[in-house]
Amino acid sequence: SDKLSVSEGSVLLSADTIWGALRGLETFSQLVGRDENGTYYINETEIVDFPRFPHRGLLLDTSRHYLPLRAILETLDVMAYNKFNVFHWHIVDDPSFPYESLTFPELSKQGAFNPMTHVYTASDVRAVIEYARLRGIRVIAEFDTPGHTLSWGPGAPGLLTPCYLGKDPSGTYGPINPILNSTYRFVTELFREVSAVFPDFFLHLGGDEVDFTCWKSNPKIRDFMKEMGFGEDYKKLESFYIQRLLDIISSLGKGYIVWQEVFDNEVKVRPDTIIHVWKENSTPYMEEMANVTKAGYRALLSAPWYLNRISYGQDWIAAYQVEPLKFEGAPEQKERVIGGEACMWGEYVDVTNLTPRLWPRAGAVAERLWSNATVRDLQDAYARLAAFRCTLLGRGVQAQPLYVGYCENEFGGF
Repeated sequence: SDKLSVSEGSVLLSADTIWGALRGLETFSQLVGRDENGTYYINETEIVDFPRFPHRGLLLDTSRHYLPLRAILETLDVMAYNKFNVFHWHIVDDPSFPYESLTFPELSKQGAFNPMTHVYTASDVRAVIEYARLRGIRVIAEFDTPGHTLSWGPGAPGLLTPCYLGKDPSGTYGPINPILNSTYRFVTELFREVSAVFPDFFLHLGGDEVDFTCWKSNPKIRDFMKEMGFGEDYKKLESFYIQRLLDIISSLGKGYIVWQEVFDNEVKVRPDTIIHVWKENSTPYMEEMANVTKAGYRALLSAPWYLNRISYGQDWIAAYQVEPLKFEGAPEQKERVIGGEACMWGEYVDVTNLTPRLWPRAGAVAERLWSNATVRDLQDAYARLAAFRCTLLGRGVQAQPLYVGYCENEFGGF
């Protein structure tokens, strides 16, 4: 929390932590106005400010399209303007593996779109982490397994499950192969490196959308299922893998966040696991929040905040009107909601359209996660978000318009 007093001749900012001081300085920068003569001014004011939720995140996907380092750093700047404090780096996925691993260099050599140009080197990753830290932003890396790993295959032979057509391998691959000891040796070594590279206590381990088709087609996996007494329940095989993975991560001294399927499929997880709620269709997301917190887990909300989904009109309003605690449950359940994340998945997004698609819409999510639940007047929010968008243009950020209108300082300084 921070306290900012602006009076004639003096400005006083006090905070208990350096992070509070950073947020207070950001607020101060946004209070400075400019009159018609071009004179900068600031009004007298008293502000006491503090965030409602401790986890206010933004996810970028650098696998479906590669985002150059500059684009990530610029996004971190604008995150700081919006008082976001977690960068969830969904760094690898099916389409490409841009993370340059020191332990397994073949992963990016074989799995990146281009192993020379479309990769994040160790120094790139360090640059992102440090740039974020100086702005009060934690970097949480996501290495999603056992699904979403097709790009890992070429650089890690024997890791993925060979799919079968009848008695013969079809030449295609499915999720990570959960029945081999070599799999767990590989996963241990990769995450040992990732744990050292990313200093945050938490890793995001994914665990979503595991397709069982390939596992079901593989005769060795079917034999293993019989041997283990799993019957035909492939969720049990998924749980078998994820439990071993979680034990590995715990042994490396890290905490973990997982997508909601891990909870939905009743995987045994440690009580301090954070469950990330993203689905809108199967169970309404507020019901899912109730279930997760009732089971005693901490929850993160992203389901209503997929900013990669666009529609004609003022779609910031729906994001703004979300109330993360609007579910049936005891007060201690509500306390287990640590915040949420806006997500920008990369199927249709790269450096050409990332910034306007994110801003100022992500600002609506930022305010919902920062401000008191009672702050929800739409006309007031519109006026402030529109003015903030003009501020962003002045700071060189290509933020898109909310609706009809203009800014005194249009983009590019005209």
